[in-house]
Amino acid sequence: MSNDKLAQLSEAGVSIWLDDLSRERLNTGNLADLIRGKHVVGVTTNPTIFANAMSKGEAYDEQTKELAARGADVEATIRELTTTDVRNAADLFRDVYTATNGVDGRVSIEVDPRLAKETDKTVAEAQDLWKTVDRPNVLIKIPATEEGLPAITRTLAEGISVNVTLIFSVERYQAVIEAYFAGLEQAKANGHDLKGIHSVASFFVSRVDTEIDKRLGAIGTDAATALRGEAAIANARLAYAAFEELFASDRWKALAEAGANAQRPLWASTGVKDPQYSDTRYVDQLVVKDTVNTMPEKTLDAAADHADVTGDTVTGKGPDAQAVFDKLRAVGIDIDDVFKVLEDEGVEKFEKSWVELLETVTGQLEKAKD
Repeated sequence: MSNDKLAQLSEAGVSIWLDDLSRERLNTGNLADLIRGKHVVGVTTNPTIFANAMSKGEAYDEQTKELAARGADVEATIRELTTTDVRNAADLFRDVYTATNGVDGRVSIEVDPRLAKETDKTVAEAQDLWKTVDRPNVLIKIPATEEGLPAITRTLAEGISVNVTLIFSVERYQAVIEAYFAGLEQAKANGHDLKGIHSVASFFVSRVDTEIDKRLGAIGTDAATALRGEAAIANARLAYAAFEELFASDRWKALAEAGANAQRPLWASTGVKDPQYSDTRYVDQLVVKDTVNTMPEKTLDAAADHADVTGDTVTGKGPDAQAVFDKLRAVGIDIDDVFKVLEDEGVEKFEKSWVELLETVTGQLEKAKD
């Protein structure tokens, strides 16, 4: 067996995506190197990633000057800068996209997070991003808020591939799958070829442990303390059990016969926040076929160095995972409140990053005009 940990992960059915993108990664060949050397077959972005990328270095200066000279406002400038990166990354992944029949080689770009509670505007933004990037291997990211669910269905119905983001609870994940099925059914009715529509469902991992561990610490009993670090992996394993169940249904079989692709679970937020935990736990413990793990580069490097890949660590673990949640409730954790807080915080974090991005690019436009 190969000692290449990331190759082992890929062979186990996990698609390795990088949770980062920047003009510098593209210009220096770093992303191309990761595709060749680290089995990276896709990229995810979000407002925080772009805010970080554009606040550092000079990689965006030339294009910003051109846009300033054309009189572009800050919103138009951000749209041009981000979609240029995504388009160029999509071109870089085109061979992967072709080799995997469209399953991988994907690059995600998120709708404006300020629209997370506005269905119609989210759909309009998704359609605009799809047309602007103009690459078949792009995924438009839409948050799985209650208002986002109908936007997901309507976007898919237009034949647009979607990365559903900010999923924290299994209950909401089940609603996301329902939105996916409905979107495909409408797409078929609209005359779209279902073979060309792809989707992933981004289920957030580490943030669940961060929030629940904090609450367990506040409870402070031995029974509570014993549950630290158990919730996130259990939650993801329950999500995979839901995936297996719903994608074995008659409703799905009818869509699959019409050429539809399964919406793969994507493990997001897999960087470990607590230094007491192994830095590869959200990789090692979530190995199962038909999934994506999108990793920050630090986690990717750690996984390449010392991930403990022992085959499938998810299938059949549903009952044990449910037992963890039964114990969490028994010690006093309000699970529904946890997931509500995490969703609200997730939207707020991306909104805050978008404001930072606006401020950064406004400053760069002013500088370019001087």
